[in-house]
Amino acid sequence: MIVATTETIQGRAIAETIGICRGNVIRARHVGNDIVAGLRNIVGGEVNEYTKMMAEAREQAYDRMVKHAESLGADAIVGMRFTTSTVTQGAAEILAFGTAVKLAPAGAAAQAPDAQAFMTKA
Repeated sequence: MIVATTETIQGRAIAETIGICRGNVIRARHVGNDIVAGLRNIVGGEVNEYTKMMAEAREQAYDRMVKHAESLGADAIVGMRFTTSTVTQGAAEILAFGTAVKLAPAGAAAQAPDAQAFMTKA
């Protein structure tokens, strides 16, 4: 599965736009990590326990987004983004989302479908 943050895939044409695909995960803080984080807040520095937790959550949300796109019949995702929001005090949602698309066969003209239609009308 090709995943891009851009709206196009360089050198490939988008044959069909399927629609939005997404994957999310909600993670709650762990009391043990909170104790370590509290100590780090006193002395300063990165809270590695939370960094690791959020990285794992992003990866899980990303994987779920890819599986959703595959279930829709897509072979690529464009415009991929992450968002994070607070669900409750101590819990956050990580959402990965983008547009599921089907790519034209390799070697096809690398133009957006609307651009092709416009060019044939001229």
